[in-house]
Amino acid sequence: MNNIIDLFAGCGGMSLGFEMAGFNPVLAIEKDEWAAETYQFNRHNANIFVGDITEIKEPKKQFNLQNIAGIIGGPPCQGFSVSGFRDPKDPRNSLFMDYMRFVEDFKPNFFIMENVPGILSSKTKTGQLVKQVICSVAKDCGYNVEILQLNAADYGVPQARNRVFFIGIRDDFPFVPQLLIPKKTTENNQISLWDAISDLPQIEAGQGEDNSDYAKTEQNEYQKWARKNSNKVHNHISMRHTQRLIERFKCIGWGQSLADVPQEHMQRQRGNAEKISGKVYSQNNMRPYPDKPSPTLPACFQSNFVHPFLNRNFTAREGARLQSFPDNYIFKGKRTTMSWEKNLSQFQQIGNAVPPLLAKALALMVTNYFEIIKDYDGYVANDNVVKNSVGQLRLFA
Repeated sequence: MNNIIDLFAGCGGMSLGFEMAGFNPVLAIEKDEWAAETYQFNRHNANIFVGDITEIKEPKKQFNLQNIAGIIGGPPCQGFSVSGFRDPKDPRNSLFMDYMRFVEDFKPNFFIMENVPGILSSKTKTGQLVKQVICSVAKDCGYNVEILQLNAADYGVPQARNRVFFIGIRDDFPFVPQLLIPKKTTENNQISLWDAISDLPQIEAGQGEDNSDYAKTEQNEYQKWARKNSNKVHNHISMRHTQRLIERFKCIGWGQSLADVPQEHMQRQRGNAEKISGKVYSQNNMRPYPDKPSPTLPACFQSNFVHPFLNRNFTAREGARLQSFPDNYIFKGKRTTMSWEKNLSQFQQIGNAVPPLLAKALALMVTNYFEIIKDYDGYVANDNVVKNSVGQLRLFA
């Protein structure tokens, strides 16, 4: 029984990781049309509901799905820290409760909810920690919860990306928190940024095609993995830059950013090129070190980072490589959007995603967990059982 539901599915990074581990996403819910198009395009038989999750009043009745093993996804919870829990003035607060409505209705064996590290210190308007609210609601729905903070770079992803995961286990199963830790695969040999993208065509600003040939043969195991089942490079088009911006990039060394350029290359005020902007962010136009994992890719990464060797920003495909999407995963919708456009660009879809290889590690952990605990009928928590189970975990990994 490996059927799962992916809520707030985005372009499908978390679903992809679970698919790699043998799970079957039987339903995805995503509001953004372009992200949903990407999800559907890469899964021709996908069952995806494109719309607002708040409008789904009776999930189990509406979708008529049986034997759901798990629910995954990352509902936005930013509003908790500003407006308070369930404040109608901030509709984002209700999205966590909509996620838990699905959990309560389908009663899966487990759920895994992803969020940013800031949620661990966020408080509601009344001063209660948001993480305690989440655990309390999950408990009322019949789930014990373990909270993990994981670095994607420890799980085969060429990116130092810290994310928080709330892992819920239905309370009629044994609850062994020590077993709810994914096995690290690259803790001591993290994959660098250049390891991830060096085989892609080295195009200049304004160059590239949606479908192009590889520049060279794969140089390492990560590239070999990324290129499996792909004979073309997709989504690899560089942004057009002004000559002034290119000259700025030339001044930026590894580990430096806009904050380090000479005054003549600093950012100018909008509408007045004679004046320097007073706002300078350390990650704006940052050129990462090629021999380290990439910094965290945000949704706006197309303007955050400069290629380690070329004087341009990353392409969508380079970002996808850094998020651990394989090359045969193709992104739909516009490459970039203006601030007033409502849909998510390719860059935003990629930056918002859960890295598939990190999701795969979580999925394998869940499989191992239920394989181990099935032998502990009438489980009683004690150190001997936990130590024995940890040993078995290594055998199943």
